[in-house]
Amino acid sequence: MHPKILILLSCCAMVTALPAAAASPQAEVRKWRQANERQILQDFSTMLAMPNVATTLPDVETNATAISALLAKRGFRTQLLRAAPGTPPSIYAERLTPGAKRTVVFYAHYDGQPINQKGWLSPPFTPTLRTAPPASAPVGDLASIKGPIDPDWRIYARSAGDDKAPIQAMISALDALKASGIAPTVNIKLLYEGEEEQGSPNFPKIVAQNLALLRGDLLIFGDGPMHQSGRQQINGGNRGITSFAATVYGPNKPLHDGHYGSWAPSPAVMIADFVMSLRDDAGHIKISGFYDDVAPVTAAEKAALAAMPPVEPELKTALGLGRTIGPPRLADGYLSPTLNVRAIHAGDDGPNAANAIATEASASVDFRLTPGQTPARVKALTEAYLTRQGWFIVRDTPDAATRLAHPKVLRLNWDDGGAVATMTRLDTPAAVAVAGSIGRTTGEDVIKLPIMGGSSAFAEIVDQLKVPMVGVSIANYDDNQHARNENLRIGNLWDGIEVYAGLLADLTW
Repeated sequence: MHPKILILLSCCAMVTALPAAAASPQAEVRKWRQANERQILQDFSTMLAMPNVATTLPDVETNATAISALLAKRGFRTQLLRAAPGTPPSIYAERLTPGAKRTVVFYAHYDGQPINQKGWLSPPFTPTLRTAPPASAPVGDLASIKGPIDPDWRIYARSAGDDKAPIQAMISALDALKASGIAPTVNIKLLYEGEEEQGSPNFPKIVAQNLALLRGDLLIFGDGPMHQSGRQQINGGNRGITSFAATVYGPNKPLHDGHYGSWAPSPAVMIADFVMSLRDDAGHIKISGFYDDVAPVTAAEKAALAAMPPVEPELKTALGLGRTIGPPRLADGYLSPTLNVRAIHAGDDGPNAANAIATEASASVDFRLTPGQTPARVKALTEAYLTRQGWFIVRDTPDAATRLAHPKVLRLNWDDGGAVATMTRLDTPAAVAVAGSIGRTTGEDVIKLPIMGGSSAFAEIVDQLKVPMVGVSIANYDDNQHARNENLRIGNLWDGIEVYAGLLADLTW
């Protein structure tokens, strides 16, 4: 189902009142975009064709150099910021506007998720135009396309939606304003991260080392999907995150499950039991004390969530869900923590299947954290709970003596990085100005989401910069973020260019 289907449901959303005055460059920007659509998509395809898996530092650096060059051509003073030698760079770019009284820092990230998921329709770094799902058929290269480009088409590639789309939207918005003779009203600072998909382990250090450079009056966070209705929304922040990998152990060699199945413990069963000891099928986390630090939901937050357009029945149909878990409304769950099981591995299947008890099994787990929770506290609660459940926790592969001495051995390794949640009020003058600008661009009121479900390391950044933050997303909700066949709806890029142009040239407070 496409967002346009859902948009009909959004007429009753809680909205931000739009200022009477309007100075949006939307008409001029749209005219320029319509005349340059193929070049925009060609430029975006070039950016998407650069491999950018976050853990491959040379590829990340190649992207940083290329994007910096694009910004330098548009009058920006650029430099690469690193926490230390050998760590991923963040791109910093600055362009001052004569007479501007405000400075806006725009954030996005240019690194991407791994690409090894099975089922890609085309190579992840070969950007491909396709028709809208579920058909998703190739529509040919740009040179061969006759007539207008359908805004419902998608461009398939890693990072198309997460998170190179805002970077292309910014570049095209700058080009559109220049071609139209429209000057920005704010000083522009761009901060494009190169390790967000690794959990941003070095990004807070980069900010701490460059506070004077990064100072501004507003931070616009350009990541994450739009509302499922297709309406533009702003958000006040995002959840935190921490994650771990767990391995459990059975016999030290595979055993015939007929001879030993009623006697030797099965790691496959053990890992399933381990997972279900952490959360139930309804999503409730069983770890003792886990919810004690969760900040209560305020009346204003409840009102904002209640006023959002109802999309759940249509989403269930679109996603093929016979039921949902947690609260009935999707966004209501964003102010509660979640525990997701990213993967479980045990034994072999298919042509490698054997009637045998495996020697070990593993699971990968992540927690999405809400305001009030910290990764350190979650780690402590989790390990104390697992110890009470009878697990003997180790950090390395256990030796024979350890396995013999303890009935339930668990190797537990927490991932690097992690972050606390951040949430700022959306009634500040800066946030009201952002909502007003977007509303004038789109011609409709803006949905206000207190916090989005995704995570980042932005709490530390906001605390260090001491600046209000507003999240502005442009990617379609069904962009397959972090998964195979990641894509961006072309119409979302067109709208994003207009939104960014408005934020550059029609933003005052």
